[in-house]
Amino acid sequence: MDDFAKAARAATAEMRALFPPTPLQRNVYLSERYGADIWLKREDLSPVRSYKIRGAFNAMRKVRMARPAQRQFVCASAGNHAQGVAFVCQHFGVQGTIFMPVTTPKQKIDKTKAFGGDHVRIKLVGDFFDDTLTAAQAFCAAQGAHFLAPFNDPDVIEGQASVAVEMLEELGRSPDRLILPVGGGGLSAGMSRYLRGVGAMPPMTLVEPVGGPSLTVALANGGPIAVPITDSFVDGAAVARIGDLTFDALRGVDPADVLLAPENRICVTIQQMLNVEGIVLEPAGALSLDVLPEMADRIAGQTVVCVTSGGNFDFERLPEVKERAMRYLGVKKYFILRLPQRPGALKDFLALLGPDDDIARFEYLKKSARNFGSVLIGIETSEAERFAELFASMTASGFAFRDITNDDVLAEFLI
Repeated sequence: MDDFAKAARAATAEMRALFPPTPLQRNVYLSERYGADIWLKREDLSPVRSYKIRGAFNAMRKVRMARPAQRQFVCASAGNHAQGVAFVCQHFGVQGTIFMPVTTPKQKIDKTKAFGGDHVRIKLVGDFFDDTLTAAQAFCAAQGAHFLAPFNDPDVIEGQASVAVEMLEELGRSPDRLILPVGGGGLSAGMSRYLRGVGAMPPMTLVEPVGGPSLTVALANGGPIAVPITDSFVDGAAVARIGDLTFDALRGVDPADVLLAPENRICVTIQQMLNVEGIVLEPAGALSLDVLPEMADRIAGQTVVCVTSGGNFDFERLPEVKERAMRYLGVKKYFILRLPQRPGALKDFLALLGPDDDIARFEYLKKSARNFGSVLIGIETSEAERFAELFASMTASGFAFRDITNDDVLAEFLI
């Protein structure tokens, strides 16, 4: 056992004063579906509903050990890291100042306040996270506070390794495969370093969202590099640049073992786990489960551990999740119809719809000519194959239309 593994075990033992181990649960539904022995490491059941409490606790603990007089801590976060820091500030009885973007949803602000109580102050600064981070670091320097990084910190990485410590203790051995989400890399770096340090490293699959492939790009580049975030839906893992320290622990990963999960498909996974299992997962928390269908042949007959990294899901987002899931499954489409401006034209179009076809959106956009008008239409149906029939009927009936379901530019403005 190397020094990192020893330190991770010590950190895990200290955490028991804060919360018990999160459960490792065998999931019958997923096991039967994929013909494997699938276990979920339920980080969504931690006191703050994510693993982030671990790194925050260990980093603050180490600072307090080295500098007992240090009582001011600062972080910049709009999500799970903020809540973890707030909870730990309350535990240690220190003062935390948490910087959040002005655009942070009230639900996240309220939860952070609830976890920290009188021990945290929240400052809303900047429309974008980079502005928030700059303000937090400037405040930290001026006040002589300690900045708690979300992932690129050795003590944070050490704290996140406690997930692996618990996993081995609960399972009794190393799994045949470990599937982890990756954003900034703190969790995957910590777990992989611990498992290598105790000689129990299984094959590992890392999953990141298509809209923020920071590890994929870093491996191709030979080092961390900023990537544009093309979709921020998976806000807990859509990180523009993986950490330098975390990448050092992951640079040997085979690029073939890093999978990209489409955001709309993740919505299908969130819905399935909620409807079938009653498990509430945030988008990042569903990443490890989302790739199971494409890994089915590789994991058949194996013992697989998937880390469900967080369950801080705002149910106000549920309509968006449903919408994106339906579009991924192909049972909802949007198109622009060129509708003739004559009596009975709309009736003729409606006659083409079947009993399972529902109009979810109908909006006149403009008259493109004296005899025609453009109409935005959204249709929901029961089977994806139905749209081929509907579009064929529309064409045969002389209706001109354009499918804009996957046109990101038009969808952003019209849908």
